[in-house]
Amino acid sequence: MSEQATVKEYSNGELTIVWQPSKCIHSTLCFRGLPAVFNPQQRPWVKMDAATTEQLIAQVSSCPSGALSYKLAEQPMPVTPSAAEVVKIKLAPNGPLLVQGKIEIQDKDGTITTHTKMTALCRCGASANKPYCDGSHQKIGFTD
Repeated sequence: MSEQATVKEYSNGELTIVWQPSKCIHSTLCFRGLPAVFNPQQRPWVKMDAATTEQLIAQVSSCPSGALSYKLAEQPMPVTPSAAEVVKIKLAPNGPLLVQGKIEIQDKDGTITTHTKMTALCRCGASANKPYCDGSHQKIGFTD
């Protein structure tokens, strides 16, 4: 992953959706859940005025990779779970290991990265961004 990963923000004044394409595993949940808002065939691909703030928050919260997050206008940082929240781990059928909650990952160089929402970890071994899922499981036909 490059040092300066792309981050795009879309706002309706009350809510800002933050998209980090390098984290996206292309689960399609965003545009299947709110197709009037999320349309990858159009630019901009996020239309903030096509749903209520509550609907947007609910949809963004279902993003399995954490590529989508949000921040409210009165909050300087994206909304994250509380420290007391239980970490949840789920196997996505034929896909990544989904970890929800605050976790720290230490890389081979000893650098620690903290994740506070949803993190998709590679199970197939084909990711070019290990330990994170990059959607390669779809390309290689991974099943499990």
